[in-house]
Amino acid sequence: MMKAYEYHHIVSFQETNLVGNVYYANYVQWQGRCREMFLKDNAPDIITELCQGLALVTVRVSCEYLSELFAFDHVIIRMRLGEIKQNRITMLFEYWRVTDEGEELVAKGEQQTACMRREDGETRPTPIPAQLKLALEKYHIPI
Repeated sequence: MMKAYEYHHIVSFQETNLVGNVYYANYVQWQGRCREMFLKDNAPDIITELCQGLALVTVRVSCEYLSELFAFDHVIIRMRLGEIKQNRITMLFEYWRVTDEGEELVAKGEQQTACMRREDGETRPTPIPAQLKLALEKYHIPI
């Protein structure tokens, strides 16, 4: 198993719908939260760059649901680098429910982000910052 960045989450009632299972859009929100915590833990200088014109623009996101989650489920979202191509980063996500019996894969996701820079009222493609690239490569899945 390749190394993954892990974000642990406990599902709240707020994240469930009338039926009692987790509303589908929350999985995508958790991808974003996992990505943010990755930056905080592995590339904190990027947060400063985000305040100085760097933009990490999500250009594609997906999630495949395999099993339902419910309030108070403990979920581990595991993020790995899928690919770096020019100014684009593709991250792969797995959602694992943790129980006394072990872990169960409940969803898989993917997110592609483009590195952009805001200058003179325009947003232009920019190379992936070296610190971010180095941090991501620790979690790369060789193809």
